[in-house]
Amino acid sequence: MNRRVLSMIGGAVFCCMVTASVVQAEASSPELRKVDGSYLTMEESSTGTTADSAERGIHLMTGDCTISKAGRGKIYAYASTTAEHEVNYIATIVYVDRYLEDVDAWGYVTSWMEDVENDVYMSTAKTVYVEGGYYYRVRARHVAGNEYPYEETASVTDGIWIQ
Repeated sequence: MNRRVLSMIGGAVFCCMVTASVVQAEASSPELRKVDGSYLTMEESSTGTTADSAERGIHLMTGDCTISKAGRGKIYAYASTTAEHEVNYIATIVYVDRYLEDVDAWGYVTSWMEDVENDVYMSTAKTVYVEGGYYYRVRARHVAGNEYPYEETASVTDGIWIQ
């Protein structure tokens, strides 16, 4: 009986210690700000992927985009689109945005588009020179299909701070 009581007390003490450490960890981590679907982070990179597959249709499988630091005043932006099977047309449109604190919104920096015909997959990437001291994110539109109108979806990264 004494062992059972000691075991229960030990378990309760352990649970209290774990709960206290989790609460303390949550209290010490700063709140991340979210603007138009993207958190403002201090990470080295961020990746976004397309949402629910049911929204994409029968040709378009998935799309991804990534932003990463490439040095002072430079980012590396990447995006890809994958179809469920070979299709007549695949395209990826990539946008780079900068967070504008004065209006609390993302502003356009640059964009480009790549497309291929009769394929299953395509990707595009560029190193983009940007002004330091801001958060940047990458958005992408992913398009695939056999005839117009094509199926479309989107992906977006979180914002990362660039020196």
